[in-house]
Amino acid sequence: MRRSLILSLLLATPAFAQTQPETKVTKLAYPETRRVDVVEEQFGVKVADPYRWLENDVRNDKEVAAWVDAENQVTNSYLATLPGRDWFKARIKQLFDYERFGVPQKKGGRYFYMHNSGLQNQAVLFVRDKLDGEGRVLIDPNGWSKDGATALSEWAPSEDGKYLLYAIQDGGTDWRIGKVLDVATGKETGDSVHGMKFTLAAVWAKDGSGFFYSRYPDVAADAKFQALNENHKIYFHKLGTPDSADRLVYETPDHPSWSHYAQITDDGRWMVITTSEGTDDRYRISLIDLKDPAMKPRVIIPALENSWGLAGNVGSKFYWVTNKGAPKHKIVTMDVASADLATSELVPEDKATLEGAAIVGGTLVASYLVDAKTEVRRYKLDGSALAPVKLPGVGSASGFGGEPDDAETFYSYTSFNEPTTIYRYDMASGVSTPWARPKLDFKPEDYKVEQRFFASKDGTRVPLFIVRKATTTGPAPTLLWGYGGFNVSYGPSFSSSRLAWLEQGGVFVLANIRGGGEYGKAWHDGGRLANKQNVFDDFIGAGEYLIQQGITGRNQLAIQGGSNGGLLVGAVVNQRPDLFAAALPAVGVMDMLRFDRFTAGRYWVDDYGYPSKEADFRTLYAYSPYHNVKSGVAYPAILATTADTDDRVVPGHTFKYTAAIQHADIGDKPHLVRIETRAGHGSGKPTDKIIDEAADLWAFTAKWTGLTVKTK
Repeated sequence: MRRSLILSLLLATPAFAQTQPETKVTKLAYPETRRVDVVEEQFGVKVADPYRWLENDVRNDKEVAAWVDAENQVTNSYLATLPGRDWFKARIKQLFDYERFGVPQKKGGRYFYMHNSGLQNQAVLFVRDKLDGEGRVLIDPNGWSKDGATALSEWAPSEDGKYLLYAIQDGGTDWRIGKVLDVATGKETGDSVHGMKFTLAAVWAKDGSGFFYSRYPDVAADAKFQALNENHKIYFHKLGTPDSADRLVYETPDHPSWSHYAQITDDGRWMVITTSEGTDDRYRISLIDLKDPAMKPRVIIPALENSWGLAGNVGSKFYWVTNKGAPKHKIVTMDVASADLATSELVPEDKATLEGAAIVGGTLVASYLVDAKTEVRRYKLDGSALAPVKLPGVGSASGFGGEPDDAETFYSYTSFNEPTTIYRYDMASGVSTPWARPKLDFKPEDYKVEQRFFASKDGTRVPLFIVRKATTTGPAPTLLWGYGGFNVSYGPSFSSSRLAWLEQGGVFVLANIRGGGEYGKAWHDGGRLANKQNVFDDFIGAGEYLIQQGITGRNQLAIQGGSNGGLLVGAVVNQRPDLFAAALPAVGVMDMLRFDRFTAGRYWVDDYGYPSKEADFRTLYAYSPYHNVKSGVAYPAILATTADTDDRVVPGHTFKYTAAIQHADIGDKPHLVRIETRAGHGSGKPTDKIIDEAADLWAFTAKWTGLTVKTK
């Protein structure tokens, strides 16, 4: 679809006091990491950065490459000693081996969808010429590279289903190469575009003559994975022409930090250009009448102040999802032909958070979050309510795309104990029927999912999901996961690798901490900028709650998070190293004083603030994981992960953090880094690499939380 008081330890129950004995360890011999005398004064504070050189690109710096090799040797040697590693790898591989389908897109009577037979490194794009027809392979990326690390990423069929625009992602990078396929023959047309990054693929001209896309200017090869991304522009590519001839449609040279994305209305009349500056949902909206040969843009929403998501249009009447005057969003209409461009409220703000809406089958289909769980409601185009979509259970649903006159739509549904099933929804009858349901190697009913709420440090009520086998009793080794940023919401979802952890008697917990979008703008604002400490307090509070409630015990609690979640893990380990037995920070933002100097990092100032501004600097410096490692304090076991091709959060963040924790006197437990090759921030990672990494993480976590891995 288109768009807290910590419970006192003095009140612990008897279960709280149950602990696992400390594991005797011998401190590992880490590689010697060269320290440099880099000290920069910022606002009267002398900031040391002894590992600045580790920011250099591993492809172009032999010393960094040698350091990576040495670190991986130490890590791999240690992981090879873990008794549960082989079992986890074998079992996770078994659990991955089932058919997985994506939500189909219908264009020109054809149905396009992704499919993975089980252990394929990359999913394959299929097409059916009719709903109940036989699927045929359209694009199989598994032969694109020997290591399976070249992926099919974004794709979009033309309106008549004749052509398919698709993007190639190599080695996990965010950069894309776009190509076009003739759907009938399965052959490439010869069209190719480059420079694509953070672009939307579904931007075909309605007549199929070509497509609109966003790209950045060319970047020198040796700077491709680190240079700042600026001067985003929209182009039109006409089929049969080289991309050097592509027509520039929209740019803002006076604002190089602005990003632009094109969307074509279902009737083909209008191009909607959404402009943003950072990661906040603050958009400027411009409109182009495609009947105008000059394609002259008209700004209809000038200020970068609120969120505006197009749900659809009927002629000049546009339907928008916005948070203007509605922190949890509402649906409004606007006549773009009128002079005043006033909006009228159609569906008012609700207690639940509205995530997005689309006009399908003559109705508005709107997706809401109710305590981090999906609820889908339907409305007539006059705003009056219709019967909601009855979902299969309490979980997460997404999809619900289609045309205004479609009689059907498709959606995916998943939960912690249910892999993704694809459903077809009949718009007239309101009945959902399974379109693709996986065959399982386990019984969902063997697993218990519950949602609880706890009070954070300031009294804020925070939800969390607890997942475990029905036979697992506490306290048990527990993996606590969180993100807490950028207005991103996380609900119930299935993970094959996580199931292996649960099978062994481990517990998984998802904490919906502040900074996300689960409860609208206030929830996001409560966990960013000067309020970022609330995120860490929420996560620490979740850990305290789990121990107090007997879900887990001391020396049994591990924490995990990726990207902004990696920052979360790094920060809370520094603040409460006594609380955790193990920590798994992945692709984390670890140097909060230099994040804005690389690739997409400049966008993140909306959530983090500007290191160059004194107030923001003092906030960032206070929690930056790299700058706040505390010598003389025992830390949990740490296994950080990153990848050499991560050009979202450049690996230098994790490299510098690893060097800092290995240099500091923080105890004898292992403090390691696992550096993947030919992989990026996460998307496009081949199945075999996912399985190997998960096995390493779970074996490491089992070792340091006291989980006994039963191999028979």
